[in-house]
Amino acid sequence: MIRIEQENDWLLLSHPDHAALAGEFARHWKNDFFAPPKPFTHILDATARHDDSWNDRDALPLLTHEMNPSAFSEELVGTYDAFEEIDLHDYLGVRGQATEVAALRDPYSAILISMHTVNLLTVQADLSTLNDEDRAFHKAFIDGQINRQEELKARLMLQDDIAPYLTDECLLAGFKFLQACDSFSLHVGVAFSKPSKLQHAHPRRDGSETEIEFIPKGDNHYVLSPYPLDEPTVVFKVPYRRVPKKATSSLEAFQAAYAAAPIELVTVTVSQS
Repeated sequence: MIRIEQENDWLLLSHPDHAALAGEFARHWKNDFFAPPKPFTHILDATARHDDSWNDRDALPLLTHEMNPSAFSEELVGTYDAFEEIDLHDYLGVRGQATEVAALRDPYSAILISMHTVNLLTVQADLSTLNDEDRAFHKAFIDGQINRQEELKARLMLQDDIAPYLTDECLLAGFKFLQACDSFSLHVGVAFSKPSKLQHAHPRRDGSETEIEFIPKGDNHYVLSPYPLDEPTVVFKVPYRRVPKKATSSLEAFQAAYAAAPIELVTVTVSQS
């Protein structure tokens, strides 16, 4: 779940809808200066479906100890330090399931999703709040994900059409692309209010690499510079549910209010100026 706090309400975006937005952004990543990475079909699958495993969890959202929706918020953009608010075993179970769900339909996609998970839980994570038992569990999970990536690579090496794309260079390019699209969707999803950057530097068609600036202009309008998309202005419709803050007085009331809330489409505009 991803949340935006308003005066009297929470706007809540599910993880799968966040990933779908990342996928829509990915489909537009192509112009005279930027090309989508290869093999794009598999990378697009990873980008658009990297949070499929959250469907059941987001259908019954939880509350934090402070009785706020347990969700990714603006404060967590660029880092991840909310382990004290979650059940670590349950959370890592969902993250591991994301790899396995993808492995059934697209093992290449599963490798990229696993790489994304490992990065999120290591490079981007603050583990200082974990106790020794949870640290050991976390380490075992990360080791398992890395081993799973190798298993999937070994399986795909037998397929002539995909084997050329199993190089470290190709996988890293796909991973960075997923991360960029994911960071775009997270920034938009929380209505991030400060200038920032999409994750990683990205290749131009001329072989150079550049970071992409994310610049909020207000009213759900964002500018990217340099601009990687195929149209001067691209409009996205993002599906939130609006839940009154008074409905978070209990978990039961919150879950009932979330289930009853209609989908509210928020228009997001991305442009080059």
